Amino acid sequence: MTITFNAGKQKSPIICIGGANIDKKLYTKNEIVKKTSNPVIGSSRTVGGVARNIAENLGRLGEEVILLSARGNDSDWLDIYQASSPFMNLDHVIKIDDLSTGSYTAVIDQSGDLSLALADMKVFDYISPALLLKNINILLMAKCIIVDLNCPSETIDFLGIFTAEHQIPLVIIPVSSQKMSALPKKMNAVSWLIVNKDETETYFNVKINDRKDWEHSVKMWLGLGVKNVIVTNGSKGIITGVANGEIQHFPSIETPIVADVTGAGDSFCSGVIYSWLQKREFECVIKSGLVNAHKTIMSKYTVRQELSQTQFKLDMEEFLNEKIY
Repeated sequence: MTITFNAGKQKSPIICIGGANIDKKLYTKNEIVKKTSNPVIGSSRTVGGVARNIAENLGRLGEEVILLSARGNDSDWLDIYQASSPFMNLDHVIKIDDLSTGSYTAVIDQSGDLSLALADMKVFDYISPALLLKNINILLMAKCIIVDLNCPSETIDFLGIFTAEHQIPLVIIPVSSQKMSALPKKMNAVSWLIVNKDETETYFNVKINDRKDWEHSVKMWLGLGVKNVIVTNGSKGIITGVANGEIQHFPSIETPIVADVTGAGDSFCSGVIYSWLQKREFECVIKSGLVNAHKTIMSKYTVRQELSQTQFKLDMEEFLNEKIY
């Protein structure tokens, strides 16, 4: 893959590639009965999408971010555009007239647990290698490319080859166990893979029952060529692995007030990527993710509204001074 770089471009943005969608939640009043109408006692509607959420986090932290995605020609996209455009460049999102903008609808039962979720993500099939080739000059400018697994597998394969050839860091963020099949079998081009326990179990067809299994799963990812890997495990924290380095456990930060866990994973990834690009020490990189996730969980927003470069610096100082733990 030999491509001529447009030398007139000098900036080095972060390119986020993947989902930008509307997240909807419906809260049922009574026990859910199948094949009939169920009354709801409330609902919520927010802007989401893994790649978009990470782009907003990084944009709020002062990074120049470009989002590559696909969308419909509808009011949902207008809402996404209005919420996102202050923090990222959306000029390269492709419009598909005969499809809807992506959406995720969750039905929450009386206990607060997910009962059913419906994902309309067909439009993301258009985040194709052809779309990437159309934006090749932008990709060549990137100081880092972040892709989520809403994209087709051929797009992930393309980025693996492209970033290896041009020595651009590649970060892969899975979105669910169901989409782990989009990952390539070899991942030597991947600088960071941030994945959870369930996704890891699905990909390797194994069960992670204890700490030993958990650490072994990190080694399996490293065995595929990933340079840095994080396997998250909810309140039990995370285990990290570095190629030719040690395996480490970091506990999660205790969060006394949980407002909404939506977006916690995306904020964790954003904190890690942000500090890594700032060339912080490895331990600081990991703690940046934990702190950003901790603060996001205490917010009712998917991306906390107070996040800024200055606020994040204060958050880290607060953590290091052990005022939050």
